[in-house]
Amino acid sequence: MADIQLKLPFITRLKALAHALMIRAIVRSDDSINRRIYNFFNITSSAPATKLVANTTPVTTFDVPVDPSRTLWFRLFVPTTASHAPLPFILYFHGGGFYTFGPDSIVYNDLCSRLAAQLPAVIASVNYRLAPEHRYPAQYEDGYDALQFINSYNYAVLPASADLSNCFIAGDSAGGNIAHHVTVRACKNAQLLDKLRIKGLVLLQPFFGGEERTEAELRLKRAPMLNVEATDRMWRGFLPDGADRNHHAANVLNSGEVKDVELPRTVVVVGGSC
Repeated sequence: MADIQLKLPFITRLKALAHALMIRAIVRSDDSINRRIYNFFNITSSAPATKLVANTTPVTTFDVPVDPSRTLWFRLFVPTTASHAPLPFILYFHGGGFYTFGPDSIVYNDLCSRLAAQLPAVIASVNYRLAPEHRYPAQYEDGYDALQFINSYNYAVLPASADLSNCFIAGDSAGGNIAHHVTVRACKNAQLLDKLRIKGLVLLQPFFGGEERTEAELRLKRAPMLNVEATDRMWRGFLPDGADRNHHAANVLNSGEVKDVELPRTVVVVGGSC
């Protein structure tokens, strides 16, 4: 059976190219990030706010602080639905190679608004610390602490429509990596999360790696938007000093981390190149 080659819409490809150009503009020769230039490019959306999604469903957003000392907070996306039935609760981690974007970045604000309206579900999108200023395990600690915060304060910070017994953890790219590791830790400490019941894990193009190059990495070594040079730089900025890509944070297949861990049902979505 022949492979089906899907083409991304032109606007999507244009946005991806613009993001790639932004990355080149903000990364210094020592792999540090020029946050002043980054903040210029990073268009954000403020909260609280209410907007119509697809001209049908109002979605209200507001931000909840967890630990201001490390800028840990999450943005809630709450749809207004005709039904009063409880809605699934999703803890979401944004992508960006561990060092760009946030829940208020327009691309992720819009994404979570659409997901909240169309699923429908109550979504909490986590603002975790960014690399390379904050390396492993800061992002995992922030993600797990946000989960614990929600378990502890639950309906003091969440709407009554959120069903914590029907909880999913999700993320894309680097956020998929974080979602995986947060879920593993949550499953190992399930007795501490007495209000939450994690029913599923959703990984969208999760960012994992290893020292051995995959066929796709070799084939797309010089891809214009996301290539080996770019992903290697992301790992260098995220992993501990001296660690290689076989570190368990990157190479989850060889880490043994999930041994004897009963993970929830998991969906992994993998796309092609653009």
